[in-house]
Amino acid sequence: MPAQKDRWFPSFSFLLFCASFIPMLGSTSLLQELSPQEYFSSLQAGRASLAYFSHNVSPGAQPFLEQIENSVEALQDYGISVVKVNCPKEDVSRYCGKENALRKAYLFRGNMLIREFPTDALFDVNSIVANVLFALLFNEVKYVETLTDLQNIENALKGRSNMVFVYVPATGTAEHRAVMEVAFVYGTVHQFVLTTEATLLKDTGSDEPDASSARLLFCHCQQATDVAQPCRKTPLEQDLTVLNIHRHLKLMGAPLVTEVAEDPEKVSTVHLQLGLPLVFILSQKETYEADRRTAEFLAWQLLGKAGVALLSRDLVDLNVLLRSNVALKTPDEGVPIKYLVLEDTDEVITLVEDKSKVEQIQEDEDEEDEDEKENDNQDVQDDQVVEAVSRDKKRELPLEQILTLTEETFHSAMLKAAQTVVLFYASWEAVSLAVLQSYTEVADHLKGVQGVLLSRVNCWDWPGVCTTENVTQFPTIKIYKRGEQPLMYNGMLGTEELTSFIMLSRVSCPLKLMTIDEAEGYLRGELPTELSSYHHASVLGVFSTAMSKAREAFIEAGSILSGHVTMGMYFEDDALALSRKYAVSPPALLLARSGDRSVEGIALSKESAQDIVQMIRYRLLDTFPEITVQNLPHYLQLRKPFLILFSDGDIGQLESKEMLKLAKGIPQQVFIPCWLNLKNTPVGHGVLKAYFATVPSLPVLVWVNLHAGGQVFKFPSEQSVTETNILSWLEKLKAGLEIPSRVFLSATNWHRLQLNRSETRPGGSCSRGPKPPEFAVCPSLSGLHVAGSKILGPLLSSSHGPSS
Repeated sequence: MPAQKDRWFPSFSFLLFCASFIPMLGSTSLLQELSPQEYFSSLQAGRASLAYFSHNVSPGAQPFLEQIENSVEALQDYGISVVKVNCPKEDVSRYCGKENALRKAYLFRGNMLIREFPTDALFDVNSIVANVLFALLFNEVKYVETLTDLQNIENALKGRSNMVFVYVPATGTAEHRAVMEVAFVYGTVHQFVLTTEATLLKDTGSDEPDASSARLLFCHCQQATDVAQPCRKTPLEQDLTVLNIHRHLKLMGAPLVTEVAEDPEKVSTVHLQLGLPLVFILSQKETYEADRRTAEFLAWQLLGKAGVALLSRDLVDLNVLLRSNVALKTPDEGVPIKYLVLEDTDEVITLVEDKSKVEQIQEDEDEEDEDEKENDNQDVQDDQVVEAVSRDKKRELPLEQILTLTEETFHSAMLKAAQTVVLFYASWEAVSLAVLQSYTEVADHLKGVQGVLLSRVNCWDWPGVCTTENVTQFPTIKIYKRGEQPLMYNGMLGTEELTSFIMLSRVSCPLKLMTIDEAEGYLRGELPTELSSYHHASVLGVFSTAMSKAREAFIEAGSILSGHVTMGMYFEDDALALSRKYAVSPPALLLARSGDRSVEGIALSKESAQDIVQMIRYRLLDTFPEITVQNLPHYLQLRKPFLILFSDGDIGQLESKEMLKLAKGIPQQVFIPCWLNLKNTPVGHGVLKAYFATVPSLPVLVWVNLHAGGQVFKFPSEQSVTETNILSWLEKLKAGLEIPSRVFLSATNWHRLQLNRSETRPGGSCSRGPKPPEFAVCPSLSGLHVAGSKILGPLLSSSHGPSS
């Protein structure tokens, strides 16, 4: 039933509006003239009527009667009759007998008097219709004079209904009439609130309100489930007319985000029907959650200006570039949908608000595509990785130490060495070529190391190998050991990081230790000399012989962390004696950092492999770290929000003390308090510009959740950085009381700090050039791409897409 009512109201409103323009025929005067007896006997229960009592019409009352007569038609549309009551000279009743009574108009519902109007308040048709409807809609339209009254109404509506807040400079105006006419239709759907107090405009959040202009705000109180949570407000940007208000309320009642599973050319929404554009966010199942949050954020920003739809590539076969992440459909017939590549939500908003941007962006993209076709050898390109590869591509790489594998030689090569490292890459792709350069340096570092073979497979030439080995993105690096599952590398693709991973993965993880002396030596860092430069910390799991489940979980955790950390395991009969030395009981972890003589004992309360992995990763990190290019991937692996203090140099002693106190006081792994020194990591300037357009005054504290929507919040600059202030601010964030400074289109791919990769899909439809049909090459899953050499890409909102 509610759904039927919602559909009926807009249709009724439209018919009502149209009906008001149909001229009444067959009568020169619509104003009824009755005697008092005839009038009161004609009153019907529930029917409203406006009456003016008069003995003789004086010249001064003639203009009023003309306006009353002009309003008959408009009021009849709402079932309100208008009557001139001719009083006999001898009549001295309440309505006819007093002179001041003859200067008023009376509104009745049935035989009950609702309101008396001074005739000078009903000076034209607008004032008559507005005031009469205002009186009849007493419950549907509340009048407020103070902020307290407004807040009380707003609080009462939260979680229940929405509110239409209207300011008019004075009652009886055309804008007041328009609001009342719409309230007559929508009054049972939304609570209307009217004021003539200009100060309330500022209190409701309007910037520099113009007291001479009427304003309407739609307040989304139904979604505010907590009394402390403010109602979102969407202003009507156009003049207050019946059609504009009706259109605005219809848009507010439309779904915030429409999910689409059909050809976008066939899609029709209320926004398109009302002459507004429709923005499509192109999504896939792998990025659905992030794209859904992006679409909802955009929908709020564009509410009343454009519709937002989520279009699934998995359900609709789109013949467009895969790198396109946004589409724009205009209400104009015959205009094709435009598919674009945009970097953040600000660009989408600009696109809607500035129509000229659409043509400009598409022209730029067409020029880029044409340039790539005509001049694939250009020297300078906008992606820093592509630029570096383009600059160095004439230099021949020393690949003699790297074995080239084919479909015929791949499997036999896996048996040649105890450990075979394979780089899967695409020879045409810039990031792959950049990694290949680093790979040659790794080969030079490992020259002479026994039992390690470096090799490569060009997926462009040998797609079958890459498909068989389940390579879903490139560049990809895997390590093959005889009789074991291949180990995939997910770290940074720099020379030092990759070399360290290869060397550490040579050691069994975990390493089984047989005696207490071996265990003690392991904790002192006694490893083969060739590993000394790559070893930073040792983790020893101590178990009793009966703890088989905990040991199995620790072994599984070791397979996950192999190459990243050295892990040992001791479960002999005297394990209890070893653990008690460090004030813990089995099952337990003993953590020894390189260069630190102390050993930390950690009770192992959870016995799943993933819990052990998370605990080890967290324990190996600093309490309040300085974020750098090298260590950021380790913190991103925790998939937690970042609380980052940006500074231009070392942070002050007070800020350091307060942040450290905060870091030590929070429960483990809730979020990551850290800081970034712009002098040590200059790319931080780009991060801040991406967040705030310009670099704010430093230091500045920022909260960013890369794994849940990519929202960025800035700590109030007027507050000092103390533990108390920060915790209070975080509580407001948690309650949804703070507005983000920015939200990015997608955060799914930002956790990759290594060079940007392209995804490969067996049997896919997207490709670059005449690719073999069984091996299509596609960009990575997220709608946006992080430039390869911009190592701090996960903290950036904007970046260049891949050259493909």
